[in-house]
Amino acid sequence: MKLTLALAAAAVCAVSVSAEAQTLKTIQSRGVLNCGTGANLAGFAVPDANGVLTGINADYCRALAAAVFGDKSKVKFIQLPSKDRITALQSGETDLIAATTTWTMSRDTTLGQNFRATYYYDGQGFMVKKSLNIKSAKELSGASICIQQGTTTELNTADYFRKNNMKFEPVTFATNNEATEAYESGRCDAFTTDASGLYAERMRFKAPADHIVLPETISKEPLGYVTRHGDDQWFDIVTWVHFAQVTAEELGVTQANVDEMREKSDNPEIKRLLGKEGTFGEALGLKNDWAYNAIKATGNYGEMFERNLGQGSLLKIARGQNALWTNGGLQYAAPIR
Repeated sequence: MKLTLALAAAAVCAVSVSAEAQTLKTIQSRGVLNCGTGANLAGFAVPDANGVLTGINADYCRALAAAVFGDKSKVKFIQLPSKDRITALQSGETDLIAATTTWTMSRDTTLGQNFRATYYYDGQGFMVKKSLNIKSAKELSGASICIQQGTTTELNTADYFRKNNMKFEPVTFATNNEATEAYESGRCDAFTTDASGLYAERMRFKAPADHIVLPETISKEPLGYVTRHGDDQWFDIVTWVHFAQVTAEELGVTQANVDEMREKSDNPEIKRLLGKEGTFGEALGLKNDWAYNAIKATGNYGEMFERNLGQGSLLKIARGQNALWTNGGLQYAAPIR
């Protein structure tokens, strides 16, 4: 029995070593992180007036680059419509997908993708023009609805209308921009996507106040960062950078005070987080100040949320489910120990 267990353990180790596909080494040799993001969605990834990509996804990729290189600028953003993200990841064009990508079973098990941490808990909704005087999604029977292809919204919409014994006319488009432009121009009665996307897109309309988001949330849309199957080391790095940012918020470590916390805090959790105790960075294949560099680059999770999506942004989305678990939300990080 002992021999069998020993052989099994050796086999697991051998598989683990062979499964490390070289993503980190490739990135380090290339000298830049290739980050696949969404295409121009406010709050997540959109160029500012100077052409600099802003948003919570862009911030995360800068934090990831800082964890790997100690330099947040060593990132190349590759903006992709939903239909092209899987191909870009599988081909190696991108090292990860940091976009509004919903974690589903089929994506996790059949498409060569890995999800772990949910960085944003979302749900699909509908937007209509106020002039239609519609107050509920259940009043949309017979409506034409603009939908982006290659997203979970297609199936969710069909399921919702079927469950409620209603009919609708899907009007599909290859990109989110095409779908929203078609809706705004009057080609559809309603537009559907994740609720965060509805608020973001409404800000781009000529008259945002003329449009309302209906109250129903018709699905669970846990948005996650995505890596390729077969590289546990890189999967761990992508996961733990997010966990480090959530942990930093829990512990009160911010972009502004991270240096002081690193030098003066006696809290063992903060010492482990910021690389003053333990060798947790080495376990990832990184330097032990990996989390310190990530937090120094873009701040903790709450800071990123606030400036891109929350009250400090144009979107002004409430934290809600995305608050820390200590504040009644769902954001919860595994411990660094």
